[in-house]
Amino acid sequence: MTTTALPDEFDRRLIIATQAGLPLVPRPYDLLAEQLGVSAEVVKARLAAMLESGRIRRIGAVPNHYAIGYTANGMSVWDVDDAHIARLGETIGKLDFVTHCYERPRALPDWPYNLFAMVHGHDRATVLAHIDEIAALLGPDCRRHDVLFSTAILKKTGLRIGNDG
Repeated sequence: MTTTALPDEFDRRLIIATQAGLPLVPRPYDLLAEQLGVSAEVVKARLAAMLESGRIRRIGAVPNHYAIGYTANGMSVWDVDDAHIARLGETIGKLDFVTHCYERPRALPDWPYNLFAMVHGHDRATVLAHIDEIAALLGPDCRRHDVLFSTAILKKTGLRIGNDG
């Protein structure tokens, strides 16, 4: 049995300092280093080690697509041949207009879809045109599809570690 080690005190402080995002300054690792009393190299090395061990999954930008004008958001759902889903999902996931693409189990008989791809656009017509592009790429491996448009903005956050120890 494999277990993941608990974070040491410094890693815990680093996670707490970054869990809401990196500071929006020209040199975020330098600012974190100053706040934590270490060098920027130590901050980078510890983050790299936590990425390597799987204790954190990624460091990346998460833009607010509504704030930059992408207000039409459609989750496209696809009923594709299971024998080809890995290849098809990889192809769809590489499209510039797809931000999330993943496989999910079907929930038959009510939900036949097993491939999901989030498409963002400035308007619904653009999203639907992108959906048509996906359909053309999937070709005969796709039996049916639908698109579910967002109707509300929900605040999403990941796991948060408290400061209380």
